[in-house]
Amino acid sequence: MPRPLAALRRLARHTLERRDPPTLFAPVTRSVSRRRLRACECCDLVVALPALKTGERARCPRCDHLFAQRHAHSVQRTLALATACLVMLGLTLPFEFIAFATRGISASLSLVDTPAALTAESYPSLAVLLILTIVLLPALYLIGVIYTHTAIGLKVALPGIRGIARTLSHLRPWMMADVFLVGVMVSLVKIAGMADISFGPSFWAFCAFALLMTKTLASIDGDRMWFALAGEPPAPETARPGLGAALQGLGSCHSCGLINECTQDQHVNCRRCGDPVHQRKTHSLQRTWAWLIAALILYLPANLFPIMSTVSLGESDPQTIAGGIVVLWSHGDWPIAMVIFIASILVPASKMIAIAWLCLSAQRPQVQHARARVTLYRITEYIGRWSMVDVFVVALLAALIQLGALMSVHPGPAALSFASVVVLTMLSAQSFDPRLVWDTPQEARVATSGLLQASKEREVSPASSPIDSPSQDDL
Repeated sequence: MPRPLAALRRLARHTLERRDPPTLFAPVTRSVSRRRLRACECCDLVVALPALKTGERARCPRCDHLFAQRHAHSVQRTLALATACLVMLGLTLPFEFIAFATRGISASLSLVDTPAALTAESYPSLAVLLILTIVLLPALYLIGVIYTHTAIGLKVALPGIRGIARTLSHLRPWMMADVFLVGVMVSLVKIAGMADISFGPSFWAFCAFALLMTKTLASIDGDRMWFALAGEPPAPETARPGLGAALQGLGSCHSCGLINECTQDQHVNCRRCGDPVHQRKTHSLQRTWAWLIAALILYLPANLFPIMSTVSLGESDPQTIAGGIVVLWSHGDWPIAMVIFIASILVPASKMIAIAWLCLSAQRPQVQHARARVTLYRITEYIGRWSMVDVFVVALLAALIQLGALMSVHPGPAALSFASVVVLTMLSAQSFDPRLVWDTPQEARVATSGLLQASKEREVSPASSPIDSPSQDDL
């Protein structure tokens, strides 16, 4: 047979046998399990989670949002970390935290003394904020983690387990042990030249608590936790990977991630956890603007008025945030000055500008820049809590240094304003719905068959065997 004719026959055979790529509305097969469909909470794309092994994690192929990641022995690991963390938190309360001595006079401070000192200085709001973010909310969060993971480990249905699991996702952004520890370091630098500093047992317990809290937060596998607690009902029959959930009359549960049937006007409760499900956060832009405007109003007094006042030998020296940075820089403590500048001036201002820009861009969304805007939103949401460093510095110094006319520190009128700015900007970021930046007329056309399944990557070198899961086919 002539070679050109043979080549034509091979080409014809290849054309006839070639399989077309899966279409956008292809039926969901074993490799794209309907049970494991997810709608991205950042871009609303419906994708299928692949089976994950230890050390692997699944991300959204459109916006890179993290869906799930697997750890070896995740239940036992999380339970051990949370228990140890709660023990360390308990040890931070009864013992001495920091002590200092100057000019023959000494004073010491325990962690529970700080809210009491702020209350005595007529700042009960700061005292409540401190006790909530450092003691009460972390304790409740850790107890909830221990409760849920004990139920998973023992395979028993404990009372109220779903409500507690829902609460964990709402408490997580307010864990500030690491921020408080940075505030302690800054406070020590400020008084190191004036007094001799010593650390009590509670200080070292708090360092361990902050480290263990960070490890606990990183070890929690929310996807596996909800599967073990309540299973996973299959996604609605109308759900198709590769399209936005809202375009299909669907909505994703913010607490457990399950896809539910809902419309913009008709809200439902999640079939798995019972949390309200909305296609988009209710009045997202209005609430975001309201929190942001309130923060902008308080931002001016927070920077114009003194945040604290230092009394030394009867002379008072009030300092604004900018004034304190200048003093630290002039004394050669430029690393700490940079920390305060970034946390107290650069981050709040940048965050408010970023949120305002996101709100404006959400009103005229463009698909070409949507991923960059979602990335900006993630950064904005993450860095917001670090502005609390200066509030913790003022609280610690006001509680520790109380020697009358010889030396004392008092909170200034800007302290409460600045703390309110931090809280309001955090609420503003949490109220914003990043899916709004993808709501364009072109959104339905940018989805392709290549976005049917979440991308899978290795975080560490995984074990050869899959994770210990209730059903390997589902996870």
